[in-house]
Amino acid sequence: MADLRTNFVGIRSPNPFWLASAPPTDKAYNVVRAFEAGWGGVVWKTLGLDPPVVNVSSRYGAVQWNGQRMAGLNNIELISDRPLKTNLDEIRQVKRDWPDRAMVVSLMVPCDEASWKAILPMVEDTGADAVELNFGCPHGMSERGMGSAVGQVPEYIEMVAAWVKQYSKLPCIVKLTPNITDIRWPARAAKKGGTDAVSLINTINSITTVDLDLMAPTPTVDGKGTHGGYCGPAVRPIALNMVAEIARDPQTAGLPISAIGGIGSWRDAAEFIALGAGTVQVCTAAMHYGFRIVDDMISGLSNWMDSKGYKTIEDFRGRAIRNVTDWKFLNLKYDIKARINQDLCIQCGLCHIACEDTSHQAITREKDGRRHFEVVDADCVGCNLCMHVCPVDDCITMERVDDGSFQNWTTHPNNPMREKA
Repeated sequence: MADLRTNFVGIRSPNPFWLASAPPTDKAYNVVRAFEAGWGGVVWKTLGLDPPVVNVSSRYGAVQWNGQRMAGLNNIELISDRPLKTNLDEIRQVKRDWPDRAMVVSLMVPCDEASWKAILPMVEDTGADAVELNFGCPHGMSERGMGSAVGQVPEYIEMVAAWVKQYSKLPCIVKLTPNITDIRWPARAAKKGGTDAVSLINTINSITTVDLDLMAPTPTVDGKGTHGGYCGPAVRPIALNMVAEIARDPQTAGLPISAIGGIGSWRDAAEFIALGAGTVQVCTAAMHYGFRIVDDMISGLSNWMDSKGYKTIEDFRGRAIRNVTDWKFLNLKYDIKARINQDLCIQCGLCHIACEDTSHQAITREKDGRRHFEVVDADCVGCNLCMHVCPVDDCITMERVDDGSFQNWTTHPNNPMREKA
């Protein structure tokens, strides 16, 4: 049976599944329930200095798509609204009762050295395993010089990370905001400041929906709304790309990554680990389905690893990085064509409509006067659209038809800046 134990910058946990810093980790009751359910660790909801913040009533908005509830979740809740001492006391007790689980404490205080110097010894005294610096909160804290106001400025990231490494012996994880142009710059700054690891992504600045009766964004607070942090399954592709960018950047390659962003299944987790993540953090899926989802995550990942012959997480961590490249290096000679399995086809016509209206007019709809869908190889460019819109698994597959030769854009004759042979 696969060994799911992880050692992430010295933080040991029985499996790579951690709960992210969010409402599910804001007090001991929740965290204990999570550990009882089998979660390998938690990042305690972000702490700040007293007096605590005040949260509003009506905190979440959601995107429903194609019958799926909470395809995306918008959160306008701030950091912990409980007294700092209450949180620290509970963290100390939970870590004492669950010594084998990862206990990471998320922190967000003003961007001045004295504030960080003050809070770090208090956190260290709890016996916590590490601190995570929340540089990503996109709402409600930026005007105070915290959250994404820090995460969007690489110089601030480097400065605060250096303070944390100076005033604490705990491993430091810098949580990065996706609300930037190039994720590599803040990651490089965090590494330069001495961080032990990064975690990403934090939530994406968003307005999810507008109530057309109230004419206000949701969630609505007394007739008004605001932008919040977007998370859930809809953000996973963005998170995968940002994790991959850090993992393959020569300046940050090897920097430990705790991945966050729409993770709801063992397969989601495996994809992030294949791109280099050492642990994964989950939030929205737990808020949607409860803590017991970790059962399926643990068993699913273990069974998949057994089927592939992977004995430990490290056996496949990062194995997909080498196959992530820039567009200009892709093989322009590679050629695939769609193939429709007529035995599986239900004659719905979605492939034809998608191709006819929006693609390359490469799928016919009639043969001998009867409804029949067939690919015209001469017109098919292998874009995959028909395969994706088809509602029947494996009805449309893609077949490679090229001769195996290779040429990329760097040497192509149509490239005015091509490399000379």
